[in-house]
Amino acid sequence: MGQMLEFAPPRYSALEFFSGIGCARAGMAKAGVRTVWANDIDKTKCELYRAQWGGDDLLCEDVFDVDPSTVPAADVAWASSPCTDLSLAGKREGLVAGPESSAFFGFVRVIEGMGTRRPSALILENVCGLASSHDGDDFRTVVSEFNRLGYSVDAFELDARRWLPQSRPRMFVVGLLNPLGGGELDSSLRPDKLSWIHSDPTLVTHVSELPEVPELRSGGFTALSEKLGDDDRRWWDEERTDAFVASLSAIQRKRFDRLKAGKAVVARTAYRRTRGGKPTWEIRQDDIAGCLRTARGGSSKQAVVVLGRGNARVRWMTGREYAALQGASGFELAQFRESQVMYAFGDAVAVPAVSWLVSTAVVPALEAERSEEQRYAVG
Repeated sequence: MGQMLEFAPPRYSALEFFSGIGCARAGMAKAGVRTVWANDIDKTKCELYRAQWGGDDLLCEDVFDVDPSTVPAADVAWASSPCTDLSLAGKREGLVAGPESSAFFGFVRVIEGMGTRRPSALILENVCGLASSHDGDDFRTVVSEFNRLGYSVDAFELDARRWLPQSRPRMFVVGLLNPLGGGELDSSLRPDKLSWIHSDPTLVTHVSELPEVPELRSGGFTALSEKLGDDDRRWWDEERTDAFVASLSAIQRKRFDRLKAGKAVVARTAYRRTRGGKPTWEIRQDDIAGCLRTARGGSSKQAVVVLGRGNARVRWMTGREYAALQGASGFELAQFRESQVMYAFGDAVAVPAVSWLVSTAVVPALEAERSEEQRYAVG
């Protein structure tokens, strides 16, 4: 099911806003950044978070109610703010008017209230729809707010598929009080919908120097998928499986039959769609899972189709697979219901994407800042 979580020795500290189950915490820990305070409003996610990390540093309340004076000083503040009003699966009410995505301003209020104790780095993670929401005005608002707080900004689009067999593109806005810069604008991580901020003279930006990012993966879900026994009750019965097959289009049925007749046993994910007013299932051609979502996002769950050697079995994706597809196989999940686990991981951030971003776009600036402070202290 994947690797257990391994953490680097902590050198820096972090605040984790909209913490969910703590995937950002796990990713930052891999980069040597230890979370010292966390916040989320969702009671279920808080329970899951406590099961992984304990509850001493978790404040489970509305971000707008957080007293900035009680938030400890830290080097980094991570915010995976709600995406409901920015996602294509939502109503696209936007950052300002959206009842959930406007929580971003609660995060800004806390950072502003920390005054001179504010972190050296801010990171906002959200769906790529933030870049186009309200014709780019919402993205501009984020950059402008970071600028107002004293941060220079760079922005990236990273797909979890570079590390995991899940197609999950997300955008990351990185604000630094003391940026290094020196990098080049590359279209693979900074497409036009993001890179325009660097040519706008009204915005304060920098271009981080980054190492080469891993190529997009073309497979791996079969190896990651949970191997259930033949008598496991989670397999669909014959009637339900027959209905699944009957709903397939001609092209989909041809793919199904080819994989079923294959010598190798493979797992493929499938989504339920409505085509021409009729419900139908569509099986992914590649060995990659589609983007995980929660039921609240308006998208259906993914099914897993196991095919090969003349056999075909179908079931829903499991909670353990959700965790593994986010790079969190080592999380403690046994005491929670499948629905709770899927809910928590469905809108989480991929652990390796966090660790790559923090170690490459944030930690070098923190190291330079610390070296400068030490130089002045000696002088």
